[in-house]
Amino acid sequence: MNRISKFLENERCVCLLFILVTIFTFWPETSLFASDKTDKEIAVEDNNRFALDLYSQVKEEDGNLFLSPFSISTALAMTYAGAGGNTETQMADTLHFSLNQERLHPTFLKLMHELQADSTRGGYELSVANALWGQEGYKFHAAFIDVTKNYYGAGFKGVDFAKNTELTRQTINQWIEEKTKDKIKELIQPGILTELTRLVLTNAIYFKGNWMSQFKKESTRPAPFELISGEKTEVLMMNQTKEFNYSDDKTVQLLEMPYEGDNLSMVILLPKEKKGIRELESLLNTENLKNWLSTLREREIIVSLPRFKMTSEFLLNEALKSLGMPDAFDAELADFSRMTPDPLGLYISKVIHKAFVDVNEEGTEAAAATAVVMTIKSIPEAKPVFRCDHPFVFIIRDKSAGSILFIGRVMNPRE
Repeated sequence: MNRISKFLENERCVCLLFILVTIFTFWPETSLFASDKTDKEIAVEDNNRFALDLYSQVKEEDGNLFLSPFSISTALAMTYAGAGGNTETQMADTLHFSLNQERLHPTFLKLMHELQADSTRGGYELSVANALWGQEGYKFHAAFIDVTKNYYGAGFKGVDFAKNTELTRQTINQWIEEKTKDKIKELIQPGILTELTRLVLTNAIYFKGNWMSQFKKESTRPAPFELISGEKTEVLMMNQTKEFNYSDDKTVQLLEMPYEGDNLSMVILLPKEKKGIRELESLLNTENLKNWLSTLREREIIVSLPRFKMTSEFLLNEALKSLGMPDAFDAELADFSRMTPDPLGLYISKVIHKAFVDVNEEGTEAAAATAVVMTIKSIPEAKPVFRCDHPFVFIIRDKSAGSILFIGRVMNPRE
């Protein structure tokens, strides 16, 4: 009897273990090892990972570089709301969206709300705006429009790409100029929009903040700046001595300079080698950045920082394809079936980004805008109309040989 009881008890344990393994396998969110991070923390980490991935793609371009990964992520997150199938999977992998659609979009709403709410208390100005520009008369899924409206504040604006392409382009550009305080002009160049364009998703972000510790203008003076070529050029160098968060290791020095309110800061990564920028860029990933930032400690620092102002423009198609979302740009493979019921469907024809920054003694002004241009895959050919309601010629021929056997003309069928 004891043996039978022990056997049954062991069988129950095995069954219970099997049930637990099944639950943890097929419902990972119930796992004992599930992350205790909030959705906001997960989204921030995911966005940062995409930011550095994207930087690794565009850094090969020559000269100065400036962009807003948050603007790009936001515009593509709205686009992602309309993606399905393999296109949705590729976009999630490329953008590092580990949250599902139901959790991702409310989290973006929270991020944007908190950023803008903090700015009203922090003594700096930060605004984020989104909009959808859709072809009048073209059908979009109500659920897609609701997601972009409820979570991104993107009001749907009906336009006519087919008949008023240039006017529409100017209208979108004017909206972007307004939302970026005239810092981003002509984001969408002539020729980008066509009569086949059906939707443009736009994001605009603007920031202006003063340093918590401003540079004195009288301390700004000309100084040499060594280029990667080894040549030197003269720049206006700002100078101050103050306590800042600082760290260094064998390859890089880090300096963190807060803006008023201490909610936002600029982190400067300076390679120790004068020509070490390429090596630093090769080391720039989320893990290394996290480690570097964790070593920041407050200490008195002599700071020399050049004044600079720049505008950068990008067509991001190839960079995003290289990062893993080629289907979205392929007219044959793109799946945006959650965006429109149109059986022909849409694909991304262009992802355009432009950013501006001005760093001076008082602080920093920065703006950026992103546009995702959605194009119809094709316009169905109209069925030809062959109406013999006027005189015509006709031929009777031997198809195999091509010989004309009869030829005639009809001027009046009733004669």
